[in-house]
Amino acid sequence: MVNALLALLAFQLAGEVLVRAVGAPVPGPVVGMLLLFLAIRIRGRVPEPLQRASQGLLGNLSLLFVPAGVGVIVHLQLLAADWWRLLIAIVASTLVTLLVTALVMQGMIQMRRRPQ
Repeated sequence: MVNALLALLAFQLAGEVLVRAVGAPVPGPVVGMLLLFLAIRIRGRVPEPLQRASQGLLGNLSLLFVPAGVGVIVHLQLLAADWWRLLIAIVASTLVTLLVTALVMQGMIQMRRRPQ
């Protein structure tokens, strides 16, 4: 399990290094996840230790939202001053997410329907 966690951290570090080297406007952990995805696709399956470590992290994912929630409470006055901007950003990003998800799903359904 420790090796799997080290592998996850190594991919995150690789993403950070790559982003800083290229100067991409994307967070390093996102690039690290993409690298991990590519490695898993090349390998053809998720290694068992990595799957167990990932399930453990996902099982405790809610704990990672505690600092964000505390930050919201601490900065409540700042958020209250710009609540309408935040509302617009939340609604717009939700709509964009729904649209992108729908387009990706349509593409995946069409790919599955194509004869091999």
